[in-house]
Amino acid sequence: MFSSFPLCLAPMAGVTDPVFRTLCKEEGADVMVTEFVSSEGVLQAWQRNRRYVEFLEPHRPLGIQLFGSVPEHMAAAARIIYDAMRPDFMDINSGCPVPKVVGKNGGSSLLKDLPLLQRIAGAMVRELEKDCPVTAKIRIGWDAEHICAQEAVQRLEDAGISAVTIHGRTRSQQYSGRADWGVIDACARSARIPVIGNGDITTPEDIRRVKETTAVAGVAIGRAAMVAPWIFRQAKAYLATGAVPAPPSAGERISFMLRHARLAVESRHYGDELPTMRAMRSRLLAYAKGIPGTKALRPQLSRVSSLAELQDILSPLLP
Repeated sequence: MFSSFPLCLAPMAGVTDPVFRTLCKEEGADVMVTEFVSSEGVLQAWQRNRRYVEFLEPHRPLGIQLFGSVPEHMAAAARIIYDAMRPDFMDINSGCPVPKVVGKNGGSSLLKDLPLLQRIAGAMVRELEKDCPVTAKIRIGWDAEHICAQEAVQRLEDAGISAVTIHGRTRSQQYSGRADWGVIDACARSARIPVIGNGDITTPEDIRRVKETTAVAGVAIGRAAMVAPWIFRQAKAYLATGAVPAPPSAGERISFMLRHARLAVESRHYGDELPTMRAMRSRLLAYAKGIPGTKALRPQLSRVSSLAELQDILSPLLP
């Protein structure tokens, strides 16, 4: 299902929309997963929720991520999505730590009920086994006292899952502290299926290190790609040649920001220009980190409401 040691774009709600996936694909991402969608939302209002899982053919190989807590509903929603979208695989979200997902017994709350996670996986595999693989993303456990990744992987394997991505933090850590690659490595060494590692991958050197020192079959990059989508291209060059290419210049990064905003408005994924620019504010602030002269512009970027305004804010920094 995956190429040799794929560099995957990790799914992130509100971030990995179709435009951002297009940009990351251009920058060398091998495999991508959509933002998550609720199984209950799919069953109750498919057309309204469809926008979360839309993708373009160049995005392949691509998976669509689904969350929920009722095995039969997860399988039924997976069938609706597959028949409409034909993704390359379906992914179970059993790692998201945010309260609105955990509160519905989805995401990482499934790590507190591994038999339920196994039943969900089994139901989806049985529904889709003739059509596409099913994968899953997990965290290493609910908290430091309940590290359960190896049992979770074993149960997912037994249910017929084809691959699993492991984020090396517990749910209680959220995104603080350090990812535990020791647990990820132990799972990868004992698993019969590919294990993709995720967490604290911020540089090409990080990717080479985990490739050479762990048994993971690939890596998933999340927050680092939000700031520097070119990490995929840089990492591939580094793995091939041993040299890390220079990052884009400040001017190239600003041009990238402007292009992302323009493509987002043109896509109408978030509606008209104003809601699109509101959705883009956090993205623009992430891109601006480290660009000389942008620190003073952050208040303006956090309120920007049109492409013309963005151009006015950034054009003085262009060469």
